[in-house]
Amino acid sequence: MSRASHPDLVHFALAVGGFAIGTTEFATMSLLPYFSRDLGISAPVAGHVISAYALGVVLGAPLIAVLAARIARRTLLIGLMLLFALANGLTGLAPSYHWMLLLRFISGLPHGAYFGVAMLVAASLVPNEKRAQAAARVLLGLTIATVIGVPAANWLGLVVGWRWGFAVVAVLSLLTAILVALFAPHQPPAQGASPLTELGALKNKQVWLTLGIGAIGFGGLFSVYTYLATTLLEVTHVKAAIAPFVFSVFGIGMTVGLVTVPRFVHRGLMPIAGWLLVWSAAMLALYTFAAFNIWTITLAVFAIGLGGALGPVLQTRLMDVAGEAQTLAAALNHSAFNVANALGPLLAGAAIAAGYGVESSGLVGAALALAGLGVWAVARRA
Repeated sequence: MSRASHPDLVHFALAVGGFAIGTTEFATMSLLPYFSRDLGISAPVAGHVISAYALGVVLGAPLIAVLAARIARRTLLIGLMLLFALANGLTGLAPSYHWMLLLRFISGLPHGAYFGVAMLVAASLVPNEKRAQAAARVLLGLTIATVIGVPAANWLGLVVGWRWGFAVVAVLSLLTAILVALFAPHQPPAQGASPLTELGALKNKQVWLTLGIGAIGFGGLFSVYTYLATTLLEVTHVKAAIAPFVFSVFGIGMTVGLVTVPRFVHRGLMPIAGWLLVWSAAMLALYTFAAFNIWTITLAVFAIGLGGALGPVLQTRLMDVAGEAQTLAAALNHSAFNVANALGPLLAGAAIAAGYGVESSGLVGAALALAGLGVWAVARRA
């Protein structure tokens, strides 16, 4: 029996890669106090390491998608995971801040291209009406990482040292490469595929509008997530030991959203995207007023996490509008999410600095979700 007849195994293999990527992306934030102390740098300087990774994602996704246009998808996925394993393994051995900065940038390069190509492979194995569910299964690895992988890496950093967190990610990346080699089908590049064909996506108005929905509308989720720990400590006044549990609830909310919402996408992809943005705007606004009580803020965080289902919905939309430039469009979706990851915290930080309180990150997030809804409306009319 061929590999292509086992979509569940392929989806699992690809989700393991998502778990590895999600663990290193989010755990680096929680490991920051440990590696900053070990490398002799301040926390703000150590934050540049996280920015270097995000920059690698934004630049690497389109660059790799274009240059690898003629490479078979399975081969590309294996290569991306081997690069990811090498970069994370070397990060665990980084002797200085500047080496770590460079290695985190290199680690970020495969991120967007991996998710983009992995979702295309996952979707290609199921009927059209189940494409969003297939894409969501790949992303499940990332959301489960926020529930299990990140706390485990943080525990490793505390008990045996921060370098082991990156070593575990390297092992998981190698495991992904092996699983993909075993189970993923061989899919040769489309006839006539070339870098110029992929660049054709940049001429497509609907591709840009779909990316805009994610880059702006998803910023709200990140504006809250970035300042959640500070909000819990300074506004909700909980003990520091409680914060990880609330972060886990956030991850559980995202997981539930990814499992449930894509099942209904076949009834109307764009309407569901619009309703998700409306839901996110409402829940983000409520977060500001729920922040003063541990029970209400936990419920709000779970509800905000549900809005993470927008990811596979937009990914499916890109499959519909990108034409022959599928790989570049899919990879750019993750560049857009990293733009959101920069935009949300930047605007929320400005509001906090202006004296509106750390809980105002919710209102900033609601405004971003509504702005994303505005882009959605333009795309809908077009």
